[in-house]
Amino acid sequence: MDVIAFSIVEFEQRLSKTRERMADAGIDVLLVTDPANMNYLSGYNAWSFYVHQALVVFLDEDQPYWIGRSMDASAARHTTWLDEAHIYPYADHYVQSSIRHPMDFICDLLRNKNRDKHVIALEMDAYYFTAKNYLQLTQGLPNATFIDGTNLINWIRIVKSDQEIEYIKKAAKISEKAMQVAFDMINEGVRECDVAAAISQAQISGTEEFGGDYPSIVPLLPTGEKTSACHLTWTEETFKHGEPVIIELAGCYRRYHSPLARTVVPGVPTEEMKKLGEVVVEGLNAALDVVKPGVTATEVETAWRQSIEKNGIKKESRIGYAMGLNYPPDWGEHTVSLRQGDHTVLEPNMTFHMIPTIELGHAGMEISESFRVTETGCEVLADFPRELYVKPNIRLA
Repeated sequence: MDVIAFSIVEFEQRLSKTRERMADAGIDVLLVTDPANMNYLSGYNAWSFYVHQALVVFLDEDQPYWIGRSMDASAARHTTWLDEAHIYPYADHYVQSSIRHPMDFICDLLRNKNRDKHVIALEMDAYYFTAKNYLQLTQGLPNATFIDGTNLINWIRIVKSDQEIEYIKKAAKISEKAMQVAFDMINEGVRECDVAAAISQAQISGTEEFGGDYPSIVPLLPTGEKTSACHLTWTEETFKHGEPVIIELAGCYRRYHSPLARTVVPGVPTEEMKKLGEVVVEGLNAALDVVKPGVTATEVETAWRQSIEKNGIKKESRIGYAMGLNYPPDWGEHTVSLRQGDHTVLEPNMTFHMIPTIELGHAGMEISESFRVTETGCEVLADFPRELYVKPNIRLA
């Protein structure tokens, strides 16, 4: 299997779109520090984002420069389409040093290329762009003009290529497998950590046809009253009779994700949980039914809102977000949110995770779907029953 996940032609098209947006915004240099955006433009894929790394995109050059730790330069040669002249490693004495910083190295590069008086855009709200990065850049390039380039590339990524859709569909197959493993293992007396371990094994082993990657988020597994805190992970405690369990996970293939969430009850669910499951499924169906090109994100959320409010339930947070290519700590793309006031128009080959969680304070419910916007509607990516699960597996009346 090729290490480089896409054709050079596709990478060149992505870079061309990026340079067009840079030109429109008056940007001469774009400093990319989001690992997903680095991957998107270059193919770079390694667990090296714990040290400073970047792509430097010049408006007038046809390849970006990969900047990273010297020991990671080999990974750049293996995973990117860049030629040797555009793989630009810094020495190890820059790593976690109190007297020098990798951004000093980037400042030197920009000065050497006479870009130190240009307009430079920074991904200021990216997870791996630190306050120290900004200070070193502004001090090292006092004559440059710095502007915020956060999410410039993310918005280009929002419409997926056919190859990207293929990877996301493979991720969906992995999410189906991992969810089935979770459901099969959850029973009274079983430890939460053992189920989380089985989920992780299923995510990474993938299917017989293709293996999996590590997802950007670990399995989320809140139980009982803690289901109202949907982002909890697992403990060493055991599952209890009648207590709901939220399972949120994702399949991942070549860094492309397809998330999936379900709620399971080992034993007999309360009438309240049964009803809540019905409300969530009904609202999820209503929202999926309105998805098609030309519809806005806020219109999708309105369909959900109107459905649940008929049942006396209100939810203020968003019900979904664009997703796909990413690295820890998130598989979302930080662009479109399915919520009130987001008037982004949906287009074919946008991909979303619709996860309309409801928390009641003493309990919560998650049933989600990842979907692709098609030419005429939407395609749900995972094939997994959309319902509150009960162990033993008796369909709810």
